[in-house]
This record gives sequence, structure tokens and C-alpha cells, in this order.
Amino acid sequence: MATSLLYGIVTSSALVLGGVIGVWFQLPKRVLAIILSFAAGALVTALTFELFAEAYERGGIWRAAGGLLVGAVVFTTLSALLDRWAQAGSTSVPADEYRGSAKLDTDAAAAGHAPAAASTRGAAGLALLAAATLDGVPENLALGVALGEGSGGLALLAAIFVSNLPEALVGAASMRAQGMTRAAIIGLWGACSVLLVAAVVVGAGPLSGSDPETISLPLAFASGAVIAALADTLMPEAFEHGGPAVALGTAAGFVLSFVLSLA
Repeated sequence: MATSLLYGIVTSSALVLGGVIGVWFQLPKRVLAIILSFAAGALVTALTFELFAEAYERGGIWRAAGGLLVGAVVFTTLSALLDRWAQAGSTSVPADEYRGSAKLDTDAAAAGHAPAAASTRGAAGLALLAAATLDGVPENLALGVALGEGSGGLALLAAIFVSNLPEALVGAASMRAQGMTRAAIIGLWGACSVLLVAAVVVGAGPLSGSDPETISLPLAFASGAVIAALADTLMPEAFEHGGPAVALGTAAGFVLSFVLSLA
């Protein structure tokens, strides 16, 4: 239990760290894109070896594939609703301003760029907070299951950490652009981190003692949520703003996560 609590704190600390960076600093846009691409590469390894493969071994292909599709559909549907929420009050802005995910407005956190209307007039930061919670809960449950059964989880730990960081950074910057106080912003991301720590503990405790077919479902659901997040948010934003360099960032994230999966 102590190990699961430690892992939960490490993964969730990225939310607080990203929130602090987002409210106090601005980074070059290309740096943000490379961070996103690194997170994408790490998540590719984690969803393949730590999530879907485990779901398949425990529940068979039909249960794993079905859970993955459900996770992808749920995440995609809710992400689209969150994007629409992020654009609230911005109907006068040309439609071509929103490329990729409206809630992941990297302009809000980038030096020398004015935040898009989705950040200054909508609810982009809060939508990104909700999205981080949506995909974070199943991911952290899966991490807890891996820890509870002594199957490692280092690759998933690293992938969750590096994906949480840019989401919180951009989300906090968007909240700042909306005029929220720094204390309120960090408090919101801190509350989200507490919820995700609890998810790791639940996964390592009650859930890890369930039968394999039961455990297969949250693992498969998390796989679907992660792969949808990659296609819907992380990769489009990274490649739009980072240029060819993000290909190397994605490869580096994949290699690091793969090496950790062998530990």
C-alpha cells in the first residue's frame, strides 16, 4: 500500500508541478509541442504493454477489444463535449481558429503568443482539467492494479507523469488567461491530483484482488481512453506546433517507456 501511495503521489505531482509552471511561466511554443510529443510516445508503449496486453491476457481478446472500444467512444464523446464547452462564448471567432483540440490551447502557455478566444472567453482550462480527470482515473486504477500484483508499472508511471505535466501546464495557463487567481488554479489541480492518488490506492487494494476477467475491463477501458486521447488531443497539437522535431520527441518517449517496461 505504501508503494501504491508513493506511485500515486509521483504521477499526480505532475499536475501540481504543471499548474505551478503554467501560472508563473511561459515557455517557447516548440518546447511545449516537444513535451506533448514525448508524452505521446511514452503513452504508446504504456497502452500497448501495460494496459491492452494485460487486459488481453486476463480477459481474452473479445473482452479486451470491447473494453478498448468503449473507452475510446466514451473519451471521444466527452472530449468533444469538453471542446464545445471550451469554446463557449467564442461563437464569433472564425471556425478555422480551432485546430486540434480547443481545450488544449498551447498559445495560453507559450511565450510571445496571445491566448486564443477559447482560453480568454471560454472554459478551456476547466475543460482540460476535466479531461485530465477523465483519462487519469482509469490510467491510475490500472497503475494500482499493476502495483498490487507486483507486475512493475514503471512504464505506465512515467507515461502518466509526462502526459499529466503538459495538460496541467496548458490548463493552468488557460485558467490564468481567464483571470482566475493563482491560488485557485493550483488548488483545482491539487484537488485533481488527490483524486488520482486515491485511484492508484483503490487499484492496488480492492481492485487488484478481483478475478482476472473483472480486472481486464478497467485495463481495456483505460487503453481506449489513452489511444483516443493520443489521436484526439496530444498528437494533433504536438505536430501542429512543433514541426519535424516532434517526431524525435515521440521516438524518445517511446524508447524510454519501453526500457522502463522491461525493468
